[in-house]
Amino acid sequence: MTLPTSTRAAVLTEHSADLSLQELPLPAELEPGAALVRLTCTTLCGTDIEIWSGKMSFPGMLPMVLGHEMVGEVIAVGAGTVDALGRDIPVGARIGWSERTCGHCYGCTVLREPVACSSRGYGFTQRADVAPYAIGGLSELCYVTPGAAKLLLPDDIKSTWASMAGCAAKTVLRAFGRVGGIRPASTVAIQGAGALGIFATAVAHLSGAGRVITIGAPDARLELATRFGATATVTISEPIVERVMELTGGHGADHVFDFAGAASVGAEAVGMAAQRGTFAVVGSTGWGLTEIPLSAVMGKELTIAGSLNGDIGDYVRAIEFFQAFADRMPWDDLFSEPVGLSGATECIRTMADLGQVKAVIDPRLP
Repeated sequence: MTLPTSTRAAVLTEHSADLSLQELPLPAELEPGAALVRLTCTTLCGTDIEIWSGKMSFPGMLPMVLGHEMVGEVIAVGAGTVDALGRDIPVGARIGWSERTCGHCYGCTVLREPVACSSRGYGFTQRADVAPYAIGGLSELCYVTPGAAKLLLPDDIKSTWASMAGCAAKTVLRAFGRVGGIRPASTVAIQGAGALGIFATAVAHLSGAGRVITIGAPDARLELATRFGATATVTISEPIVERVMELTGGHGADHVFDFAGAASVGAEAVGMAAQRGTFAVVGSTGWGLTEIPLSAVMGKELTIAGSLNGDIGDYVRAIEFFQAFADRMPWDDLFSEPVGLSGATECIRTMADLGQVKAVIDPRLP
């Protein structure tokens, strides 16, 4: 077949500015292991908002195509292209994919941890004016690189769920795995009421936690968290540690998960954690954080674990999670009505103002 030579995309050219609808070139040939996909669903992640605003930035990153949670229909494949489980990927198949890794660095080969790959990257490490140009989600066509771990998607998984599994859901599940299983009837505190925090609330509830306390803002998100299993909520305008200790009868939370990234989360987590509790650091991407009282970490004998995003194994488990619990939670309530590329800027601004939890872009729409 004759490959398309270009694609329409919404390009970030300046932080905090409107995205620019542009026609980007596509590679003339597909590399072995690559695929060309017509995107059908992209869900926006908090990282996209941080990049757009400039909170997460590095020299030379712009212009770029945002979006790293996406699903699409394969329109062409390179020689030998298979998914992560070794299955052939036919034209017309619906696939998702995880970030690209090299497969031969120290992290990939010795540590056997794809998240530790020295050249690991999502679309936001790819400039839109350098080949292969369009590998982000805010594009009609997407070039899926050979190093990206691809996955054939089951028919019973909605595209919005599969897109979210590509980052938000797999990040949460990896964090729960890093600190060990939730003991039956234990208390879990979730810092943050965005998409990750609300999904984590559901995971804690479904894992058997007896009490799930979700901390965040605004009130509409905390109300949503109650529909996903929160037994209590705490607003950020309250004295958070004191309120959690009150809710737990002075015991504290057996497990604390940071999905907020605010400067105060470390000290608050240590303060609200129970004796011999665990603290998973997942949402803290900045450096301007308050000090953690190490004497309290020692005195409470806390276990602290960092958890970075997720890999293809976590992605597979996230898909399986949605299959297993499809009818147990109102998952669709997380997602806004889909819009086309022309509406992406408004969605990003609305998410930045905490007006949407998970914006959905369908590049096939006007």
